[in-house]
Amino acid sequence: MFTFIDRLRERFGRRAVLLAVVVVVALLATATASAVPAGKQLTVTDQETGEVIIQTPVHENSTVSLVYMHSVQKSPVLDQYTVRGHTLVYTRMEFESYGWGLPSRSDVREVNGTFVLADPDWQGREINVKPGRIADHHLIVDGHDYDLVERSNARAVTIRVTDRSLLATLLHS
Repeated sequence: MFTFIDRLRERFGRRAVLLAVVVVVALLATATASAVPAGKQLTVTDQETGEVIIQTPVHENSTVSLVYMHSVQKSPVLDQYTVRGHTLVYTRMEFESYGWGLPSRSDVREVNGTFVLADPDWQGREINVKPGRIADHHLIVDGHDYDLVERSNARAVTIRVTDRSLLATLLHS
């Protein structure tokens, strides 16, 4: 009794069957690698279109910072988060002068001329930001600087931690 592979070999030849088997195995391996999570990444998407603007690998305790110019005070502000699982934990805020929207009744201390709010009480699965041309928002992930205004064309974005596939990890390294 002929098997399916024997029939294919008889009809198309040994090399064609071997090539077909290799292609099927490669497709299955690629599909598996695409589906298997192998770490985390920070993903920034356009809020209106859902388009991915930035994807970059992160790990437990990665530092994610938003740096911008305060619109009224015209002084720099840093909002720093730490990756914990799929959560972004707000860990620090630095600013040079008090103004609208900046903490005034919190446990703020002055360090070398900069006001520091350590351990703000917030954590969440996503951060929504409207990058502004005047504020010049930048996203800094483990020391890598991304110009959010340029990347988003000053459109609202959502920042979140997502799973990174094994395939993405292999292609990135």
